[in-house]
Amino acid sequence: MPQAPVVIGVDSSTQSAKALIADAETGRPLAVGRAPHRVDGAAGVRESDPELWWRALCEAVAAGLKEAGVAASAVTGIAVAGQQHGLVVLDRAGRPLRPALLWNDTRSAPQATALTEALGGPAAWTARTGSVPVAAVTAAKWRWLYENEPAHASGAAGVRLPHDFLTERLAGTAATDPGDASGTGWYSTATGSYDPELLELLGLGAHLLPEVAASGATRVGSLTARAAEALGLPTGIAVAAGTGDNMAAAVGLGLGGAGLLDHPVLSLGTSGTVFAATRTRPGSPALSGFAATDGTFLPLACTLNCTLAVDKVAALLGLGRDDAEPGGEAVLLPYLDGERTPDLPTAAGLLTGLRHTTTGPQLLGAAYEGAVFTALRALDDLLRVCGIDPAGAAARPLRLIGGGARGRTWVETVRRLSGRPLIVPRATELVALGAAALAAAAVSCADPVATAGAWGTGEGAALEPVARDTPAWERIASALDRAAPVLG
Repeated sequence: MPQAPVVIGVDSSTQSAKALIADAETGRPLAVGRAPHRVDGAAGVRESDPELWWRALCEAVAAGLKEAGVAASAVTGIAVAGQQHGLVVLDRAGRPLRPALLWNDTRSAPQATALTEALGGPAAWTARTGSVPVAAVTAAKWRWLYENEPAHASGAAGVRLPHDFLTERLAGTAATDPGDASGTGWYSTATGSYDPELLELLGLGAHLLPEVAASGATRVGSLTARAAEALGLPTGIAVAAGTGDNMAAAVGLGLGGAGLLDHPVLSLGTSGTVFAATRTRPGSPALSGFAATDGTFLPLACTLNCTLAVDKVAALLGLGRDDAEPGGEAVLLPYLDGERTPDLPTAAGLLTGLRHTTTGPQLLGAAYEGAVFTALRALDDLLRVCGIDPAGAAARPLRLIGGGARGRTWVETVRRLSGRPLIVPRATELVALGAAALAAAAVSCADPVATAGAWGTGEGAALEPVARDTPAWERIASALDRAAPVLG
């Protein structure tokens, strides 16, 4: 008896590859295969070998198919959602010339500052790309490579983002999408294309870049024989353009033109991000004014220090993740890897307000509060960009996703500091589910947001609001404002 068609959505993140096998009609997850990535470096250096991403993708797909008990012949499409901003430089054979510079590699902070000034300041960048260069942005990483490793820059035959690299391995086609491209610093969200003046400023040839597909659900090719052999899949299945991880999560939540607009999301993972799909083109230097993958926009703010930073504090204190208590008078700004929002790339963690009565659980609670405060303050800026008064929108549910959304202390800290109702989606692999919806739409030529909406992947538990802890909010805000000159 023939099996129902399935699609594969790949989440290639900083830490691992996940391959979700989903029923193509209902979106029902059948299995998730996993394989780890390796991140190398210290003191601001964060690099990974892209070849290991490819091997991990192959291992994850094989594991997912085996767990699901699905025949390879049932697979009809595949799409990759990848970590944003990473810089991959390729030789003429499509092999990486060096390890990829990851989004959280902060060595390019001086180049980001120089680029901002070279174009005339933050407003000029926002008008063109929707975003101001920071250390995370690919353009700054390219300039770092150009200045520090000129042989690699001059020898590059291709420049890719992480998801572009994997999509090209699948389909043999150099392609990207508007969503992930909008995080490079050389793509104009005003024109929907690469910006020639910015490419000239960067010393980057347009011929090195992939073509920009109409959306992440565009079929950019078919699985090649070589990729099919590596994956154990049939040749010729649809390969979607794919997108960045945040854009895929938005699709998985049903955010976009054919779904929810102006509904905020907080993602608690290695980084903390807040975003919303909107028809309003972002214009705030405080945010990343990304494009969504479906033709709308996805204003986003990202903090470098979220779950890993809090876990580090817990480890230093010898406490479990949920041993935390509200921070009392203590304020802990957990900027252990520098910070992106606010833009403090050279910052370190800061502890203030310590008393004889302060306990270990309170210090851990202060770390949670510091991470959540940073994200929620960015959320207020995001809502304003969408034309929404943050105070007036307090009754609008905040969708909480990422690994932290499964942690009791994370959820309760967000409730207490935001005072908002929360929705915690039942689906745990929203990036991979969003990628699966892109794959399904590439097969059916449907709208990916409508596809995910029909699947119901963004539905979940609703939590009523609690009284906002205004004293804690004001205490952290005051500490950050006073410490900013020292931190930066």
